[in-house]
Parts: sequence; C-alpha cells; structure tokens
Amino acid sequence: MQTTSAASSVTPSTTSFSPVGVIWLKLAVIYLIIGVGMGIMMGASEDFTMRPVHAHVNLLGWATMALAGLIYSVFPSAGLSKLARVHFWLANVSLPVMAVSLALVVTGSRSVIPVLAISEILAAAGIIAFAANIFLNLKGR
Repeated sequence: MQTTSAASSVTPSTTSFSPVGVIWLKLAVIYLIIGVGMGIMMGASEDFTMRPVHAHVNLLGWATMALAGLIYSVFPSAGLSKLARVHFWLANVSLPVMAVSLALVVTGSRSVIPVLAISEILAAAGIIAFAANIFLNLKGR
C-alpha cells in the first residue's frame, strides 16, 4: 500500500517579485553575508573594534535594503518612481563609502572623518527619498 503525504501532493508555488524589488533583496543578502562574516571574525578574534561598521552594514545594508525590496515589490509603482531611483543610488553609493571610512576612523584614521560625514549625509538623503516615496506613492483604499 502506497501512501502520500499532504505535503508531497502540494504543488510548490512561486512568488513573483518586481525586478526592482529583486535587485534590492539581492543586495540586502550580500550585505547580510558581509555582516555575518564581520560578526564571525569579531567573535573569533575577540576584537570588537568594528562593531559600529558591523551595525551599519547589518541595519542599513541588510535590514533597510531588504525592507525596501519587499515594499517596492508589494508596491511596484513606488519601486519604479524617480524617488526610488534616487533612494537606490544614494543608498548603494553611500553605504560602502560609509562602511570603509567608518572602519578607518575606528582604527585611528581621523583624516577620513569628512568622507564619513558626507557618506552619512548621503545615506540620510536616501532615507528621506525613501520616506518621501512612501508618503507620495502609497495610497490607502
């Protein structure tokens, strides 16, 4: 007698995301890998100097970009807006510069503080573009 479980008789479904959302989600996963790698390295070495960099990579890279990717997938018109493009470029230019310059600052290279400050301002501008996009392009019923 052959039996089949309910789970094996269910056809797997695929969820389709907007191309814009997929780009954000893939970038978020890259930042997740970097953040986890940093965490492992800090734990293994018992040197937590890079803790601020680790936090920025995880929060602005993984968490914020993943949420943006999900929001832009659920609301594709917002993901295709000019504000979304501004958000994308500001986020993806500022975060790598911020992470590298912050790493240099926490290891003693104070000469890069202006670069860090500019990258932080650009990141904040990207968040403002995201917020404006949400308030302007997401409508209630």
